[in-house]
Amino acid sequence: MEPNEAQELQEQAEHIEHERSLRPVAFTMSVVAVLVAVTTVLGHRTHTEAVLDQNKATDQWNEYQAHKIRSNDTALASDLLSVVTIANKDAATKIAKSYADHQAKWTDELKEDKEKAQALETKVEQAEARANRFDLGEALLEIGLVITSVTLLTRRRAYWYLGIVFSIAGIVSAASVLLLK
Repeated sequence: MEPNEAQELQEQAEHIEHERSLRPVAFTMSVVAVLVAVTTVLGHRTHTEAVLDQNKATDQWNEYQAHKIRSNDTALASDLLSVVTIANKDAATKIAKSYADHQAKWTDELKEDKEKAQALETKVEQAEARANRFDLGEALLEIGLVITSVTLLTRRRAYWYLGIVFSIAGIVSAASVLLLK
């Protein structure tokens, strides 16, 4: 065996050993990439939930407003009946009682509609808070993935460790969704 061949074999062995030392980095990148994907999907689903809940809240506020308008119109008609002279007092009394019954019913419905709309708005705020945590987690995981990949280019483990730190922060952010109401 010539000296050149021995040197080439030694370099090849060193190269193989160096590649083996980067396997944990590649594995870490794979795991972080999967976590990014999962966090992204959860974030998108949570944003969609917030939008759907906002639509429900808007619909509920519209219903509240419609009931409020009907209630106001009935009150105006009732007020008008009380100030005008009507030939048939029995019919006027009957109509006034009907309006009063409607007003009582609508007062309860208005209260219920308002409570439902406010509950839906609270649900929207909670979904948005969860979505924001997922978004932050996704961003931190992506930063961790990119920094970890720099390890493959520079062969410096400091980037791997820094990438792991960002990834852990991303995991903590995404997992903190469980602590929210």
